[in-house]
Amino acid sequence: MLKLYNTMSRRKEIFKPLEDKKVKMFTCGPSIYQRPHMGNYRTFLFEDILQRYLEYLGYEVERALNFTDVEDKAIAEAKVEGTALKALTDRVAKQFLEDAELLRMKPPTYNPRSSTTVDQAVHLIKILLEKGYAYRHGGDVFYDPLKFKGFGKLYGLDMSRWPKEKRRFRKDTYNGMRWNLGDFILWHGYKEGDEVYWKTEIGKGRSAWNVQDAAMATKHLGFKIDVYCGGIDNLYRHHDYTIAVVEAVSGEEFAHYWLHGEHLVVEGKKMSKSKGNIVYLGELLKKGYSPEYIRFYLIYRHYRKKLNLTERRLQEASKKLDNFREMVKEFACTESSSSESTPAAVSLIHSLTYRFEEKMNDDLDVKGAFDVLFKTVSKLSSLREELKLSHDDCHRIVNELRKVDKVFRVIFPD
Repeated sequence: MLKLYNTMSRRKEIFKPLEDKKVKMFTCGPSIYQRPHMGNYRTFLFEDILQRYLEYLGYEVERALNFTDVEDKAIAEAKVEGTALKALTDRVAKQFLEDAELLRMKPPTYNPRSSTTVDQAVHLIKILLEKGYAYRHGGDVFYDPLKFKGFGKLYGLDMSRWPKEKRRFRKDTYNGMRWNLGDFILWHGYKEGDEVYWKTEIGKGRSAWNVQDAAMATKHLGFKIDVYCGGIDNLYRHHDYTIAVVEAVSGEEFAHYWLHGEHLVVEGKKMSKSKGNIVYLGELLKKGYSPEYIRFYLIYRHYRKKLNLTERRLQEASKKLDNFREMVKEFACTESSSSESTPAAVSLIHSLTYRFEEKMNDDLDVKGAFDVLFKTVSKLSSLREELKLSHDDCHRIVNELRKVDKVFRVIFPD
């Protein structure tokens, strides 16, 4: 059975969805004021693998991947560029969708934007105001975490550190992986000169980032879902804010399984503008790496372990994938005089998907799954004559690998 590491419980748990053979899954998408980098795509690809593997196991997956298109940074970037906010975010969204297609990511069921779910954000804020979790301060609306029992439970926040004096944090996001110990903003009330705002039941203004994911998730998937995914940096503030918003409204557990992917570093260092080491997909493509090479490199390490991007390691991974594909191609083209399968051949062929599932069921161990496939295919290749592989055997090997590649999406061309 599939076991996933649940950040909430800090252990691997057997996966049991709310509804038999159906999964509701929310995956934190990009903030589309600047183009995503390779670290972002590593997170999106682990989520893609999860969806594909759930479907491989027979689940029907209903997934939302959101675009954050209205926030402080996006508004500031549009001003710097001297362009309209929508023009900026539409351009970045288009680039993301093109990159996602190149990297063979499965399109989500829903792709909502912050700007298209303001109505749901207002709906949530109204309920939070009525219940006393939120309050007005001038034209803004803030959430008081001390009103929500269990605040910070996903991160494991030590609430004894909470200050006694009232603090309010007005920005959508703050730099660094830190906690803002105070009230967080839900609604930016209109201020003279604001160009981005909506006229709503709670006044003129715009929803804050802290309520946007909750609005997008609940509008499209409801108030109870199975899986919520994102990068490890979302453990600081963001996901606990979402939990506090949704569960304060519904009074029930929002998501049971919380999965977080680790960072991608470059030459052992964290990517940052100040270091000048941010890597984008286009740069790797220009160097001659195919989208399949890049996808393989980004998934060929456990999603909960840091991945170090270096030229040498990318070349090694590309060569490994090439070697595997060459062996698979031999089976696809094999002509054999043997007409009957041997027990040894049948056993090895059967082990292809069995061992693949064994590794993938252990918290999506993609590297382990690929390595056992490589080892088994290598053995089948080297012992082809000794095993007396029939034409049907070779055909079966390729078919089994095609099933597996519905998850990996790197072995066979489209």
